Amino acid sequence: MKNYIERINQIYSELQIQTATPNDIGQNNDVLVINDSLIFRFPKYQNGIERLAEEKEILNRVRKFVSLPTPKFKYQSFDEPEVGKVFVGYEIIEGVPFWKESFYEIKDAKLKREIAEQLTTFLKELHSIPKIELVEIGLKEHHPIEVMAEMHKKIQEKLFSFMRADAKEEITLSFKDFLENNREIETALIHGDFGSSNILWDPTLKEITGVIDFGGSGLGDPAYDLAGILSSFGEDFYRLCLSLYPNGEEISERVKFYRSTFALQEALHGIEHNDEEAFEAGIKNYR
Repeated sequence: MKNYIERINQIYSELQIQTATPNDIGQNNDVLVINDSLIFRFPKYQNGIERLAEEKEILNRVRKFVSLPTPKFKYQSFDEPEVGKVFVGYEIIEGVPFWKESFYEIKDAKLKREIAEQLTTFLKELHSIPKIELVEIGLKEHHPIEVMAEMHKKIQEKLFSFMRADAKEEITLSFKDFLENNREIETALIHGDFGSSNILWDPTLKEITGVIDFGGSGLGDPAYDLAGILSSFGEDFYRLCLSLYPNGEEISERVKFYRSTFALQEALHGIEHNDEEAFEAGIKNYR
């Protein structure tokens, strides 16, 4: 943390840092809370540096189209593209992560529907951003079929040796069905990690206050963001959101497929970045 503070002071000497508190939520970034009012993110890995620069450009476009607050990078350092030197900083968006525990405390059906409307409205706005806005910033399109085919290859090469036989067979059949039957997906800008840790919530006002961490954002399948809702908040709430999303039932099978890959992605992240905790969390149900 000391090195990060020194780096911030080196670039922004006028910023008076009174307090700095680490936040360990991020998997791909080290996060500091500065002066209880600013969030600073430092990529942990080299490939995260390019993603962070792309995220900056995406957020500049996203803010024009969405109704919920998103990060606005006020501080940034990209001149030396090295881990520990690249960072962004932005003013804290009010609210706390909308953890499952907070969600399951809500018993009022009307309130749940209001939250579902907030989340689906945000996704509809995000997924409707004209592609010309994204082409202008050089955002490349990687078709979901290509992405999932590459993921399946990595799973076979890096994870199958840790899995029991029936799990490997189930994964193989699931990917085969997806890859053979979803070649006509229409892509859009997606958040890419639309789960409880990146959705902010005000427990007093009982409303969503913002969406953060667009590090996984890009041109992809809108169903992927609905899979984040399913994973975070369960089948019933997901079904409510799906009913509010245009042509929701048409994408429901893809949503469930993407949801089935999340633990595998965590295990891959763990093995590729020497993160034993992430690997074990992702692989445990397949051993």
